Amino acid sequence: MLNSLSGRFLILTAVFVMLAEVMIFVPSIARFREDFLLTRLERAQIASLVLLADAEVTPDLQDELLRNAGVFNVVLRRDEARQLVLTSPMPGPIAQTFDLRAAPAFTLIRDASMRLLTPQTEVIRVIGQPVRMGGLLIEITLETDDLRIAMIDYGLRILMLSLVISIFTAVLLFLAVRVFLVKPIKRVIGHMKSYAESPEDARRVIEPSAGIIELREAEETLQSLQTQLTGALKQKEHLAQLGGAVAKVSHDLRNILTSAQLFTDRIEMSEDPSVKRMAPKLVNSLTRAVHLCEATLAYGKAEEPGPTLNRFRLADIVDDVIDSERLSVGDSDISFSHDIPDTLFLRADAEQLYRVIGNLVRNARQAIVNSQKPGEVNITAAEDDKEWIIRVTDTGPGLAPKAREHLFKPFQGGVTKGGTGLGLSIAIELTRGHGGDLTLERSDETGTSFCVTLPKGNFSQGA
Repeated sequence: MLNSLSGRFLILTAVFVMLAEVMIFVPSIARFREDFLLTRLERAQIASLVLLADAEVTPDLQDELLRNAGVFNVVLRRDEARQLVLTSPMPGPIAQTFDLRAAPAFTLIRDASMRLLTPQTEVIRVIGQPVRMGGLLIEITLETDDLRIAMIDYGLRILMLSLVISIFTAVLLFLAVRVFLVKPIKRVIGHMKSYAESPEDARRVIEPSAGIIELREAEETLQSLQTQLTGALKQKEHLAQLGGAVAKVSHDLRNILTSAQLFTDRIEMSEDPSVKRMAPKLVNSLTRAVHLCEATLAYGKAEEPGPTLNRFRLADIVDDVIDSERLSVGDSDISFSHDIPDTLFLRADAEQLYRVIGNLVRNARQAIVNSQKPGEVNITAAEDDKEWIIRVTDTGPGLAPKAREHLFKPFQGGVTKGGTGLGLSIAIELTRGHGGDLTLERSDETGTSFCVTLPKGNFSQGA
């Protein structure tokens, strides 16, 4: 209750109403005391009228009149003479005298407060103005017991009434705050929580609907903020996708152009007749680079474009990959081999499959070069009724634990020093784009083996 807005409002309302009642109570109790004493003066004046009528009053009748008036003595001044009209024995001396004829409000409040705080019984003298032109002055003496008891009773009734009014008012204000303030605020909070769960979802942006001007301004400000944030997140996501696409393309484009550069260097430095055989490979490498750039510009997203399926012989693709990697071996003792039947045809995207196999073979070659030991990279392929199976195996040192933990994650699964960790990420994405999969079959000190599976579907037959 204390931690909620409506609860605190309820408590503060009750407290403030009680404070207001206290401010009213002080002059009210003073007014009650004055009325009580004026009533006693009026009773005493009525009782004295019996004697003023020159009627004979017995002592018993006089005592009865004084008891009914609630006083001990009555002094009435009708002209210049002061006359003791009624009298009876007093229990003690007069402690105080109060003149009600022209008493200011502050004096009445002070005298009432002192009477409440004084529990001892006292005899007091009260002076007032007779009613209905009954004389010039009337004076009475009385005890304070009845006065104080009546004031306390009046005060308790005022206190209970104030308490009921404060509770009733607080409850009404509590319900009003709940309906007109807390409920709209909770609605805004609900929108904020819903938006926080998925800030990219534009449907969760709040729609201002509050009738309160200040709350509606808050909703409109929140709507503007959420709209800007959603747009920023979408732009950030788009830029991240574009950055990922550029990184992937740069990775493969760098490797393809490196092969083309090596082919070009060989052609320029050598007059060997074999250049005639290498020239078409140079053209193919450059063509692949051009196609890759065109695909990136046309697509403009992080996802790879869908594969363009054509029927081709797998051995031709593998030969191109091996020829390119042989140029990068340098002085290292690495051999490349493949065991792929010339009659094995696939229906897939030749360029994308070239990138898949090229990334796997390149990673294998780099791992063996970094180990500074002789090694071999071997590519095999087979098929059954459901799928084509391609394995790339090497005799390198195997993958490090960190590389296996983040094997297919971009920028995290790098297996060689200086690598970007994109090769395997690109390979698995392209493979899955064909409906297949790329898995690590084994990796230990004797080498590593990756397996690419491509489903045949309805494409095992036909051209």
